[in-house]
Amino acid sequence: MSHSQPLAGFTVVELGHSVAAPYTGFILASLGAELIKVENPEGGDAARGWGPPFHAGSAPHFTAFNRDKQSVAADLRDAAQRAAVRELILEKADAVICNMRAGAAEKLGLGPVALRQANPSLVYCEIGAFGHVGPMADKPGYDPLMQAYGGMMSITGESVERPPIRVGVSIVDMGSGMWGAIGIMGALIERRRTGQGTHIRTSLFETALAWTATPVCRQLMSGKPQLPQGSGAAGIVPYQAFKTRDGWLVIGAGNDNLFAKLARAMGRPELASDERFATNRGRVTNKDELLPVIEAFSAGFGNKELAALLDAADVPNAPVQTIEQVITDPQTQALGILQSGPEGAFASVGLPLTFDGERPAYRTPAPTLGQHTADWLPTVAKVEA
Repeated sequence: MSHSQPLAGFTVVELGHSVAAPYTGFILASLGAELIKVENPEGGDAARGWGPPFHAGSAPHFTAFNRDKQSVAADLRDAAQRAAVRELILEKADAVICNMRAGAAEKLGLGPVALRQANPSLVYCEIGAFGHVGPMADKPGYDPLMQAYGGMMSITGESVERPPIRVGVSIVDMGSGMWGAIGIMGALIERRRTGQGTHIRTSLFETALAWTATPVCRQLMSGKPQLPQGSGAAGIVPYQAFKTRDGWLVIGAGNDNLFAKLARAMGRPELASDERFATNRGRVTNKDELLPVIEAFSAGFGNKELAALLDAADVPNAPVQTIEQVITDPQTQALGILQSGPEGAFASVGLPLTFDGERPAYRTPAPTLGQHTADWLPTVAKVEA
């Protein structure tokens, strides 16, 4: 067995849609698990339609997060089809991923309590919105709602005077999916020791809080909120993008030694011994005096010219690239993380992991709706036919 497929031999059923549960499934499937995705026959996962653009009828979210899976179409409102899915889980599944609305799986007899009573070795991962307890437990939730409610939007953007800004990817959804995958893998390891499964819970809101661990600490320490920093970082200066003649370059002089190197590269070595700027504490306190100096310096160079100067001085830096530039970047290409997949598949980003130098392979493209129903739910397939 390939080291890059450590979950080969495990079967996981995904009662999931949109991003969070499918991202959990994407991780597990990429690591070798047989991943069976249950979809509503009337259109399937809503993410299929989140476009344009489309490839083979599926939008980018679905194409990116549902590769290496098998799709079965079953109407869970129908008792017979629901029973077939339940039988599939109890007979074949090592784990279940579910991100239905609170209480929905229980009403269908597909919740963690009922299934684990029938099969105590089952690992059941429930990805909720606001968490399983508290006054918001029954409310639905989506990524932008959680970036707002969880405080992320209050620290993202240019300033408090500007409109709130959402992080440009579904970072809360995908983060919840990561926690789901981590929980399932941990539970499968534990099951080898005890023979018992478990009920795992995570949620979008808890994930949003986890991402804001540092701002929460800052608030508790100082009693003051972290404000939006633009491209910068609260508590570190200089650590942000600076305008050049033809673009933007992020300079990350994250400690006193690196700032001294930056000062020398700027031809201003005295800045590193100036008591206002000699320490990070001083630079943060006096950033309104320091940053304009660096801004004026960077404005005199083109991106590549300034990057070369800083590289020679051993000062960390990076240009602000477009997604198009990232795709064709030599470093991206060298890593092989953008995978083309088998013939007919659409290229997508693989897992950011390698095992003994081997990245988990892109084995199959995102499935068409119900493509594998006959393989896993033959009684349902006969009804649909």
